[in-house]
This record gives sequence, C-alpha cells and structure tokens, in this order.
Amino acid sequence: MDVLLIMMAIVIIVIVSTGMKIIRPWEKGLVERLGKYQRTVDSGLTLIIPFLENLTKVDMREQVVDVPPQNVITKDNVVVEVDAVVYYEITDPVKVKYNVTNFYLAATKLAQTNLRNLIGDMALDESLTSREAINTKLREVLDDATDKWGARVTRVELQKIEPPVDVTEAMHRQMKAERLRRATILEAEGEKQSKILEAEGVKQSQILKAEGEAEAIKRVADADKYQKLTVAQGEAEAIVNVFTAIHKGDPTNDLLAIRYLETLQKVADGNATKIFLPLETSGVLGSIAGIGELFKDNGKEGTSPKAEEF
Repeated sequence: MDVLLIMMAIVIIVIVSTGMKIIRPWEKGLVERLGKYQRTVDSGLTLIIPFLENLTKVDMREQVVDVPPQNVITKDNVVVEVDAVVYYEITDPVKVKYNVTNFYLAATKLAQTNLRNLIGDMALDESLTSREAINTKLREVLDDATDKWGARVTRVELQKIEPPVDVTEAMHRQMKAERLRRATILEAEGEKQSKILEAEGVKQSQILKAEGEAEAIKRVADADKYQKLTVAQGEAEAIVNVFTAIHKGDPTNDLLAIRYLETLQKVADGNATKIFLPLETSGVLGSIAGIGELFKDNGKEGTSPKAEEF
C-alpha cells in the first residue's frame, strides 16, 4: 500500500511538472489544446494541461536574415554580385506561427527577389552610388510583404555590390584619369591665379609709383609757383611804394636818383630819347656834363639828345 501511494505521488509530480512551463522575458507562449489555438501567454510561469495542451514559444527579439550573395544583371547589362542583410522583429506571434511555414526562408527568398528587381532597374554607376536608396526601397517592400506574417522589417543593409574584375579595373583607370584631369586643372588654375595676382601687384606698384611722381611734381610746381608769387608780390609792393612815394608824397633825393638811373638805362638801350630833369636835382647827380658823356656812348646814330632837352 505504501509503495502504491509513493508511486501515485511520483506520477502526480511528473504530471504536474509536465504542465509547468517557464516563459523567458523575450518570449511569447502559444497554447494549443488538442491542436486548436487557445491563448497567448506572457513571460513567467504558465500551467497547461498535460497531454491535452501544447505550448509553443516564439522569440520576440530582433533577428537578422543573411541574404546569400547572388548575381544580378543591371540595366546596362553588367553582372554584379550582391548580398544584403535584413533585420526584423516579430509583432504578432500568432501570425508568425500560423501564416507562414518557415519565416526565415520566406524572408530570404523575398529579399533576393526584390533585390534583383531593384538592381535590375538601375545602371551600374547608379547602383554603386545609391546604396541608401536601395536599402530604403527594399525595406519598404519587405515590410509591406511581411506584415501579414506578423513581422516588421526594421532595416536592410547592402553588404556589397561587386562588378566583374574587368569592369572594376576599367573603373579604376577611369577614376585615375579623372583625378589626373582634376589635378591638372587645379594646377593650371593655381598658376593662372598666381600670374593674375603678380600682374595685379605690378599694376598696383606702377600706379602707386606714378601717383607718387605726380604728387612730387605737383608739390614742386606748387612750391615754384608760391616762390614766384611771393617774389612778384614783393616786387609789386616795392613798385607801389615807389609810385606812391613819387606821385603822392614828397619824393626824396634817393627816389629821384633811382628814377634817373632807370631812365638812363632805357636811354642807353635806345628806348628813350628825352629826359626832363628838374632844377632841384642838380646836387643829386653831381655834374650834368657827366650825364652828357653817357649819351655819347649810345650805339645808335642821330639819337644824341640836344642840350636844351636836358
């Protein structure tokens, strides 16, 4: 009897332990009873009816699908090798379990097909320079297609797009030629800019030199003009003083002597033939006979003054 009780206790323990299931934090549990979906359970301890109910766990973490490399023909008939990786996460464990047989295989084939379609609509150069656009379009297509499977494609990344070896070598030669062309253009532009700057410097130097010379000539002319103006002003003031002293004032003997000497110079040059001397100036010049001798030296004939003209 005791043995029977012990055996029954052991069976009960085994049955109860069979019905105790533990769900991890990143999992969801799908409970089926006699082949029919019953409920979805969250993480923690879950009890099911042994032999009647079955529990299936679904991983809800983000997962990755590695799309195998494949040869794709571009729009300009160039064969390139392309592969990518697709990141997805489960949004509905029921759809993932019951709407698709093998989600990983289905996502892989779907990614390969859509990748061929996208690359096939692009030329080689466009496909090599449009990785971001390809990633975005492929993600949108896969996300729409996998929505009914209870999954969401978070991102798609192209790992490589490799053209054939001969095309790669031709591209390298083209890139090298383009870089050489740019270097030559930049060098020519630099030399041109250098010559322009040098010419501008010479031009500016000549302009400054010419302006300096013009300024120097102007200053010299201004100084000469000022000097002549000063001398002229002095002579004018002297003439005015002499004229004022002779005609408006009482001329002194010195002023009269100056006038007589100027007149004598004109007579000697032949510019005058008559001189009128006042009687009061006889003591100024000394002897009138001496003045007569001066007229004898006149080089012009028939211009000797008469005695009564003195």
